[in-house]
Amino acid sequence: MSSRTDQTESRNDSSDDHLPDQREGGAVAEADDPFADPGLPPHEPRRQDIDERAARRSERTVAFLFTLSMLATVGFIASYVAIPIDEIVFIWPFGHVSGLNFALGLTLGLALFCVGAGAIHWARTLMSDEEVAEERHAVEATPEVKAHVLEEFAKGAAESQIGRRKLARNTMLGALGLVPLAGVVLLRDLGPLPEDKLHRTAWKEGSLIINEATLQPLRPEDITVGSLTQAMPEGLDPHAENFHAEIAKAAVMLVRLEPEDIKDPRSAEWGHEGILCYSKICTHIGCPATLYEQQSHHALCPCHQSTFDLADGARVLFGPAGHPLPQLRITVNDEGFLQALGDFEEPPGPSFWERG
Repeated sequence: MSSRTDQTESRNDSSDDHLPDQREGGAVAEADDPFADPGLPPHEPRRQDIDERAARRSERTVAFLFTLSMLATVGFIASYVAIPIDEIVFIWPFGHVSGLNFALGLTLGLALFCVGAGAIHWARTLMSDEEVAEERHAVEATPEVKAHVLEEFAKGAAESQIGRRKLARNTMLGALGLVPLAGVVLLRDLGPLPEDKLHRTAWKEGSLIINEATLQPLRPEDITVGSLTQAMPEGLDPHAENFHAEIAKAAVMLVRLEPEDIKDPRSAEWGHEGILCYSKICTHIGCPATLYEQQSHHALCPCHQSTFDLADGARVLFGPAGHPLPQLRITVNDEGFLQALGDFEEPPGPSFWERG
């Protein structure tokens, strides 16, 4: 029995060796600062700090990067001047790309990269890298400092006589307000002004209506009741540079209805023997609204399901389109071909900022 007691006491005595020496009321006393600042490690000099030859090599590297940046900038300007805007080149692995865009992107990217790389290399190898600890302090100024700043500001305003010399003050404000407008002039070089190009299309009085598929002029007998034919004005060359810009505004669709099915008197008057000609450009975001349902005379845009009633002036029945499809006035010339009596009376396609 005594041996077990001795063993227990022995274990208790040994466990006391691992406890703190100081006790207060049965609780372990806390250390003075459990989160003491360990301080900064000793500074280790870089090779450039102790070897002037290594420092000069780093200096030459920085100079090389900056010089390469300057050459790349000169290359950017030279590429902008010398390379034609329409030149296409083959560059592996990108394939056929614009030579001008590729040269501008490559030279400008190289110029910016070398500036950044040179600055980083300078900072890491030549500038001082010794760490300095700065004690934190309150960001807010003391009341005395605030009062001093306000006093100095009032004193400076009085000495400048900005309140008394109104002519000088107002002209100064005018000059400061107008100077930023100089930058607005540079916006002129972003591209040609739209002017009235969004209001006008390739249609004009006497333009023949050409079948988009056959590129042949259309006669009334070519269009049967219940059919939809996609067309464009004569004179547009599919291989011309501006073809897509022009067809995007001038593309039309022709439908033939029974005259008694046409609900809108103006549409019937602008058509010919039940043939109506509408812009096929959806007035939502410009998709071709050419899905035609002959029983209901509805044209559907497949993008966002805008639905137009072609028998009732192409008014909007459903969807996000904001206004009806513009109608083109048509007639037949002496040779029996369908032709336009002029341009659209309102801009085709979606609404735009300049539309009046």
